[in-house]
Amino acid sequence: MFDKKYFILSAIGVAIAATVVGVSLSTTGAPNNDAGIISPPNAVEDAANNVETKTETSAASTEEQKTKIQSRESLLALFSGGSPLLGSPDAPITMIEFGDYQCTNCNRYFKNTEHTILKNYVETGKLNIIFIDFAFIGPDSRSAAQAAHCANDQGKYWEYHDETYSNWNGENTGWASIDNLKKFASNIGLDQKTFNQCLDGNRYAQKVETSFGLGKQLGVSGTPTFFIIDSEGKATKIVGAQPYSTFTQVLDSKL
Repeated sequence: MFDKKYFILSAIGVAIAATVVGVSLSTTGAPNNDAGIISPPNAVEDAANNVETKTETSAASTEEQKTKIQSRESLLALFSGGSPLLGSPDAPITMIEFGDYQCTNCNRYFKNTEHTILKNYVETGKLNIIFIDFAFIGPDSRSAAQAAHCANDQGKYWEYHDETYSNWNGENTGWASIDNLKKFASNIGLDQKTFNQCLDGNRYAQKVETSFGLGKQLGVSGTPTFFIIDSEGKATKIVGAQPYSTFTQVLDSKL
């Protein structure tokens, strides 16, 4: 299995609205549907064609490339409250996931799809990922989100992320209680006293709330919601626990 810890790098500063920086946004999937595309016809293909055209006409392109880089950096500049970057910072595609640790469909994506994406796209240097908290299901959602940031203080954000989803047991059933969140920290070898002080002190409560507000600004209304951003700063939105084939269609069109 892909070991995330070897691909974690500092998070890119990010602050995003899909309407900013002239972002081209198309949408794939549906909140309560595991398959299907609801984007305008050929939206993904048009985006790919646009990239090809700009590449072919870029003989005079030193300034154009600078503009593209600045555009992507401006777009990615919206996510500083998220996770550490998972994957190579040089990957041509960034995927932003808005998630809630209690969310049924987030857990479905984690178990059925994420590991294949990591193997085929992150491990191969094609994609990096940032996870943003959209903790809306209940108080335990906010506590779990804070706990992951507390784990990040000890360099184990993604290990804690995986441990939490691996212990998922429904929505608002108590499995993500404070006591259990502390057990998850112990399971991955965190310093317990340091972690407990962070979690009990609500150190990252504001960070979690700010991320939720960012999601609302971007039109996120449920989880998981993904924004896949290519090298030119164009974003495609995928909503729901879509099958792996939906992600490959979008990702491959951006490579």
